[in-house]
Amino acid sequence: MTPGQTAREILPEVVVDVLDEFRRAFLLDLHLWRPSETEGLSHLYPLGEKGGEPRPDSFSITVPTRDGPEMTLEIRGGANEPVRSASMVIRIALEHLYDCSEEIRFFTYEVSERYEEINLLYSISETLGSLPTACRADGLPWRSGRNRFQLGDASRLILTEVCDVMAARRGSLWVLDSGGKYLHLVASVGEEGRETPITADDPTAVTAKVFREGRSLILTGNRDEGDRPRPDDLPPGTEPVLSVPIRYTPPDSDPRTVGVLNLIGRKHGGRFTASDQKLLAAIASQVGAALENNRLVRESLERERVTRELELAHDLQMKLLPTADGFDPERVAARVEPAESVGGDFYQFFRIPGDRYGVMIGDVSSHGFPAALIMALSMSAATIYASQAESPAHVLQEMGNSLTDELESTEMYLTLFYGVVDPHRGELLYANAGHPHAFAIRGDGCAERLEAMDPPMGIAGNVDYHQRAVNWNTELDLLLLFTDGLSDDLVEGSRTAGERQVVEQVIGLRDRPVSEVVDSLFKLDRGGGVTTDDRTAVVLRV
Repeated sequence: MTPGQTAREILPEVVVDVLDEFRRAFLLDLHLWRPSETEGLSHLYPLGEKGGEPRPDSFSITVPTRDGPEMTLEIRGGANEPVRSASMVIRIALEHLYDCSEEIRFFTYEVSERYEEINLLYSISETLGSLPTACRADGLPWRSGRNRFQLGDASRLILTEVCDVMAARRGSLWVLDSGGKYLHLVASVGEEGRETPITADDPTAVTAKVFREGRSLILTGNRDEGDRPRPDDLPPGTEPVLSVPIRYTPPDSDPRTVGVLNLIGRKHGGRFTASDQKLLAAIASQVGAALENNRLVRESLERERVTRELELAHDLQMKLLPTADGFDPERVAARVEPAESVGGDFYQFFRIPGDRYGVMIGDVSSHGFPAALIMALSMSAATIYASQAESPAHVLQEMGNSLTDELESTEMYLTLFYGVVDPHRGELLYANAGHPHAFAIRGDGCAERLEAMDPPMGIAGNVDYHQRAVNWNTELDLLLLFTDGLSDDLVEGSRTAGERQVVEQVIGLRDRPVSEVVDSLFKLDRGGGVTTDDRTAVVLRV
């Protein structure tokens, strides 16, 4: 111990902590000594205690250090086997701790030698850390940039600091666009230069060359370099240039170049060095991760926006469909499950003067947003004409006239069934425009197909629609309507078998409440497959 040094200054804090832990955990009376030029042995531990020398009845063992004198570890209270074993463990721990402390001291010295560069990297890390990240601490995406940098602002701040530290006249940051064809200027500082996009395959541009090859390039500014690609914003042979690729390495993929970082000219003359290139490459690596993160943020926010819009569209479409509660849940049940967020299947219920009930089902030939548009127009037209027309055929006639232009422009068609049940007359009057899955399930378990009399709307142009009447037993009969998405993939390779399975399911449950019947249809075993079409079912008993 040199004059003026205290035990606290000589003992690293981690060593004191470890000795304290051993002392408490194993109830050991530990002491640590170090040779001293003036005192023989100086007492280092426990801190604050003064002791002249180790006791004769204690167990002592030497502890070597990498660059200092050996220390003496003393365990008071005897020299039995447990004490000896504990001393060896403590000795090994102290050796490693002092080795680590020495390495920390060495690296601290290295860091202090490169303070300006390290400070620059740290400042850049803070700046990049201020960019919006993919998710907040609570797991939600960042929506607002308030009090947070955007990429262009952060890039300009980084370039300003880099140019100051590396004494560059100009700095520019170029990023490849999503199409993979052009490099765009994200930020620049210093003297004026090129701002228009650069094609990634431009043979005359340094930025494009560095991007393509993925290797750094240093130009000295000599006139004899006139036959080489030049900086994109300076005439040949005027200024030294340092250009490094901005690369990003995904966790599970190969590195890729996403942009280029350029420094042009030196404020105090001279060239860029290999050391400058190494520092700028480290900065470019940080920037590359930030650019990739920024891309992921944009994609995440875009996906979230699209997802939210799809959810809103789905909710809106479901609200267009009538509910059984608003009609008569004891008499009718229905459900629609779009294959995507929105679809082209729909149903409608109507109360018609004379205690009659109208029910409609429709299936647009596609699904997704285009089909959803036709579906909304069809429901609107059905609501208008069902309240005005006297017969199902007339309703379909008016709907076909109003939807002709939309169906032609979208190249879609629409299968449609509309039936009116008159309990007093014991009759079901219906019109069917190409809808294949419409059945009257009779009280004795027979299934009568309500066949299509006309083609789907949108296939044959203007059509004169027809209607047909069948007997109806109010107490016993069920009207079953569904779309092909419910049945087509039930039995692999056989649409007919799938339809038969749906019909048999309803026949077997014909005495159950209609809501149970509909629920059972959507629980039919599909063999683990995922349907690619909208599914709809309507069951009515009146």
